[in-house]
Amino acid sequence: MSQPSGPLAGLKVIEFAGIGPGPHVAMLLADLGAEVVRIERPGSAVSNQVVERARHRAEVDIKSDEGKAFCLDAARKADVLIEGFRPGVMERLGLGPDELLAANPRLVYARMTGWGQDGPLAHAAGHDINYIAVTGALSAVGKAGEPAVPPQNLVGDFGGGSMYCAFGIMAALYERERSGKGQVVDAAIVDGATSLMSFFFGVRTRPFLTTERGKGMLGGAAHFYRCFTCADGKEVSVGAIEPQFYAELLAKAGAPAELAEGQMNPANWDDYADTLAALFKTKTQAEWTELLEGSDACFAPVLTLDEARDHSHMKARGAFVEHDGEWHTAPAPRFSRTPGSVRSSDDDGAAVVAGWSN
Repeated sequence: MSQPSGPLAGLKVIEFAGIGPGPHVAMLLADLGAEVVRIERPGSAVSNQVVERARHRAEVDIKSDEGKAFCLDAARKADVLIEGFRPGVMERLGLGPDELLAANPRLVYARMTGWGQDGPLAHAAGHDINYIAVTGALSAVGKAGEPAVPPQNLVGDFGGGSMYCAFGIMAALYERERSGKGQVVDAAIVDGATSLMSFFFGVRTRPFLTTERGKGMLGGAAHFYRCFTCADGKEVSVGAIEPQFYAELLAKAGAPAELAEGQMNPANWDDYADTLAALFKTKTQAEWTELLEGSDACFAPVLTLDEARDHSHMKARGAFVEHDGEWHTAPAPRFSRTPGSVRSSDDDGAAVVAGWSN
């Protein structure tokens, strides 16, 4: 594996292999230079070469005495530990926070779960869709009169999960600089997804911004903030909220003059949307992109993942990186002096831990 670079170079991280947001947390840290040892079950195989990149893998039977001894040794030397088991599993293995923080008081012990470490549902099985369902986030997504639509697992696992876990780890490391002590980070998807809904909690009395399904301006009800189908069946997005941007959209698209009046009146939205829908069907996605992209009309084509990789702006930003013959998402965010990098994984986890100093 190439030498790590980035603002987290030198940070020693233990990741207990799992699914969902936990591996994404470790990827974020590894991309920015952290040395991540991924502890896997014997016989494990890579399931996602993008999310599991830049790891030092070690096959360990954590239920065996030898495996527990390896984990304890690694924890004594590490800065951060990431685990995503149900509450109580690590304690039953003798690898819970009490034991490991006693062995290494500076350890940041990050626990990534759906329901959290306590509460009546803490020990229940669940997935992204369930976690965002109880937060009010899922209820807001979809069309009026139809069942809610899961937004992939972006809002729960990654938005409310891994991103908040990574933020919690960084906050705990910052605090450790003052106190010299580590602590437990309880990163629950239900907590993070609820935090993501903060904006909407703050505007509950504003009808334009309601989270009632299919009714709010940002939920697809407004004609100026939604997607439309083009002549070739592909889609485009418009988000012309401000009046000057809305005026530019109408002017450049050649929309009927009557659409200039009453933009923010919800009573007009359905009829205006029908008018714009008919208009956007008169040209292909490529034609609309040539006409509107780069202007203040707040426009972008709706692209697939493969199409996004070839978009001119994404190419210019280097948003996707080819590494070892495969395409990867680029590290984010970006740093002026200490940029992160995409690195390969290796089966040298045990050797890496052996080389760590306390």
